[in-house]
Amino acid sequence: MNETATLVAGFEVPLHRSLTEPILMGGAPRTVAIANGTLAAAVGLGLQLWIPGIALWLIGHSLAVWGAKVDPQFMQVFARHLKHRPLLDV
Repeated sequence: MNETATLVAGFEVPLHRSLTEPILMGGAPRTVAIANGTLAAAVGLGLQLWIPGIALWLIGHSLAVWGAKVDPQFMQVFARHLKHRPLLDV
């Protein structure tokens, strides 16, 4: 609002912070953390490849945390990017 506008009573509402912040698990977006953990558990427990499973989880979670620090909604942006066709077909 600009400074010259007058505030009308009843039109200003406090907004709780939890309504605007994304849900993170360990610093990574919730969906990415769950998918990454499930994939790493399938490799580590299901295929009994312990070291690749742990490495997959560490690398995947580290990349997700880095992406969330850069942009907390990077997964929504990436999903939207995949839905749109390229503007210029060269």
